[in-house]
Amino acid sequence: MKLKDKVIVVTGGAGLIGAAFCRAISAEGGIVVIADVDVDSAQNISDLIPNSTAIQLDINSKSSIEAVIVNLHKKYKKIDAVVNNAYPRNKNYGKHFFDVTYEDFCENLNINLGGYFLTSQLFAKFFKQQNYGNIINISSIYGVIPPRFDIYVDTKMTMPVEYAVIKSGLIHLTKYMASYFKSDKIRVNSISPGGVANGQPESFLKKYANYCNSKGMLDPQDLVGALIFLLSDDSKYIHGQNIIIDDGFTL
Repeated sequence: MKLKDKVIVVTGGAGLIGAAFCRAISAEGGIVVIADVDVDSAQNISDLIPNSTAIQLDINSKSSIEAVIVNLHKKYKKIDAVVNNAYPRNKNYGKHFFDVTYEDFCENLNINLGGYFLTSQLFAKFFKQQNYGNIINISSIYGVIPPRFDIYVDTKMTMPVEYAVIKSGLIHLTKYMASYFKSDKIRVNSISPGGVANGQPESFLKKYANYCNSKGMLDPQDLVGALIFLLSDDSKYIHGQNIIIDDGFTL
């Protein structure tokens, strides 16, 4: 029970990866707050997870984040950690490079990387007053290396330019905050997962797996070990690091 009685907020907690994170935190004795803009989906997940609570959270709204912090502090008297896992994007997200408009590029960076910044800033203010805290950012292998575009050939998929810029920026934001909060007892680290299986075409999965050591695309459960480690006291002296979980894809 490495997280016994720790109060941990997971943004985007109702999503594919977020729900796996929430289940793992609960299994390790943590009190998990499933924070999602879709509170109904968050509640559906919470109904299946012990020691959990669902709460609506918009990472682009200062008032929403502040209300969550106030309500959780009132209820639990503390917040131990926040996992920045949400992935907001606009309706035009996912286009090929030459089809991305400047406006869409800027909007997606603002709502995603900007949302991570805002969430981290406001939770860090609380953590500073509390005299401790833990922030974990969910980045990506494509924040570490440039995309391998050959795996997308003959599919309708691509690696959106916004995604690569957001995730690479997030890793450096992690390091920036870890350095900035050095004297405030606030730890900041990130996790960069490889691709997670979610109904992708078989041709894509095979090409992806060719870059890996054994499994290829991961399952959400493959990511939880690193998360639990970073949330636990086992990692209390780890600051500003980015853990890559990718079955060797980036090698």
